[in-house]
Amino acid sequence: MEEESIEIFLTEVTQFFPDIEEEALSYLKQNCIVDRVNNKCIIIPANKIQSNIIFLTKGLARGYYVDNKGDEINIRFINDRGWITHYTALISQNPSKYYFQTLEECHLIKLPYAVILNGYEQYPSLQKFGRLIAESVLKTQQNRIESFQFLDAEKRYEKFITNHPNLFNRISLSHLSSYLGIKRQSLSRIRKKIVSK
Repeated sequence: MEEESIEIFLTEVTQFFPDIEEEALSYLKQNCIVDRVNNKCIIIPANKIQSNIIFLTKGLARGYYVDNKGDEINIRFINDRGWITHYTALISQNPSKYYFQTLEECHLIKLPYAVILNGYEQYPSLQKFGRLIAESVLKTQQNRIESFQFLDAEKRYEKFITNHPNLFNRISLSHLSSYLGIKRQSLSRIRKKIVSK
């Protein structure tokens, strides 16, 4: 499991950023921490400072917050080969506002934030790699914000299944309705309507 996770991670890094130096790639390999976590485990708790950025090599996780009514509101799903982090909290070293929890058994690669900062000093390509991750996270957040601004509930659902066809059967209706900002009963009606088209 450990070697396979590292290989998946390094392959994803080089596909995401082909210009990375061999020395920088070797540095990441030497300093990454491999972990396996069971279903329904909190891997990043809210109200604590993150010490790692996490790459998910296999599995499914969610990011969520708890509103003032005590309801869990999903803000993100991360599946195989995705980054798990509250990025702005990580780089500012402020407590995260979000919980990140596994929804399946997950295989993880953890990179300590101190390792990342040290890597930026040693390898210029890692600075660019970090910027590309930040841009990717920002794009994901912006797309979610704009979906609430410009799309109705049905269009949000259609966009989700178009953009994430591999997640459709892995996420519960409750989690998905929370993420889309739709009541569960309304989501059931939308699904039936779309299926009958």
